[in-house]
Amino acid sequence: MRTDPSSSSAQVRSSVVSLWRYPVKSMMGEELNAAEVTERGLVGDRQFAVVDAATGKVAGAKNPRKWGNFFDFRAAYVEPPETGQKLPAVRVTLPDGAVVTSEQPDVEQILSKALGREVKLAQAPGNGGVSSVTAEEYWPDIEGLDHRDTVTDWELPAGTFFDLAIVHILTTSTLDRLRELYPRGRFEVRRFRPNIVVTTDEPGFAENDWIGRTVSIGDGVLLRITGPCPRCVMTTLPQGDLPKDAGILRTAAQENQANVGVYADVVQSGAIRRGDSVVLE
Repeated sequence: MRTDPSSSSAQVRSSVVSLWRYPVKSMMGEELNAAEVTERGLVGDRQFAVVDAATGKVAGAKNPRKWGNFFDFRAAYVEPPETGQKLPAVRVTLPDGAVVTSEQPDVEQILSKALGREVKLAQAPGNGGVSSVTAEEYWPDIEGLDHRDTVTDWELPAGTFFDLAIVHILTTSTLDRLRELYPRGRFEVRRFRPNIVVTTDEPGFAENDWIGRTVSIGDGVLLRITGPCPRCVMTTLPQGDLPKDAGILRTAAQENQANVGVYADVVQSGAIRRGDSVVLE
């Protein structure tokens, strides 16, 4: 990304290289060509979650010792969700290849059997679902993390199934820098589960300098960058052909305070598409 020195607002320009939505928290999601963005993020993103029936806590890949590998499950909407409309059903592909939808009466029994624990499939508030919830996170024994080899609880933002914020942005510069620092590691987008991947030509962890500023995308979507995105054990887990690799998180912890990408709030809603221009102001 290049700064135009003649611009008083120091605009930085780039473009959207990929878009991602994750219908069920912690499961694999779906890559998109376009998405509607509202004050609640990408329409349909993290609108469902698996909840432990015994504790009421959100289940997921942040505690793999308890839940196994959530990345063996893949979720996608049966048809694209639309702003202001009832969410369509979600199709979940299980580790054995079987398929279940959120509207099946036995969906919770099927998920419980697949996960080895009794679970509920919950829908986020605003769509007739649950209120504020907590989740568990296992912290691996890696220097630089806030905790080491322990499990902690945290409360999700009220009314959502998001970890800390509703939009996650990642630049190609950050991925390239991590690859330079740890060449053996496979730093691929899917390890980090962003919503928006932006191609840049600035060196290093480019989006670190975006915090506190506003990003304009396409025809008018405005996002305010609120802070860095702290990473967790999920980045180290195997998924598809990606191996388990603690070096992924260790590198981020040693080189960028365990942050990869940034979080954002939505200032102005609208549509975004792959290839849209991105202007940082």
